[in-house]
Amino acid sequence: MSDLDTWLAIGLLTLATLITRGSFFLLGHAVKMPPKVQHALRYAPAAALAAIVVPDLVLVNGAIQVSWMNPKLMAGIAATLFFLYKRHMLGTIIVGMAAYSLLRVIL
Repeated sequence: MSDLDTWLAIGLLTLATLITRGSFFLLGHAVKMPPKVQHALRYAPAAALAAIVVPDLVLVNGAIQVSWMNPKLMAGIAATLFFLYKRHMLGTIIVGMAAYSLLRVIL
C-alpha cells in the first residue's frame, strides 16, 4: 500500500465519519424522527457504556470469569450498589477503586 493509498483511505474515512455523525446536526431541523426512534436513542449512551464496561468486569485473561473470586466484578458490584444508594458519582469512583484495590490484595 502506497502513501497515497493510505492518505486517501484516511481522507475518505474522515469524510464518511463527518457525514454520518454530522448529518444529525446539519439536518436536525429538516428531518423529524419518529417518537419511538427518539425514545430508543435515549438509551444509546447507557448501552454503549455497558458494552465497554461489562466485558472489562467479567473477562480475566481473555476468559469469562463470573465468580466471587473476580476482584473487578466484585468492585463493580460494590460501586453500583453505592451509586444506587447515594447517587454520588465521585463517591462511586472512590468506592469502586478502593474496593478493587482491597479485593485485588485479598483475592
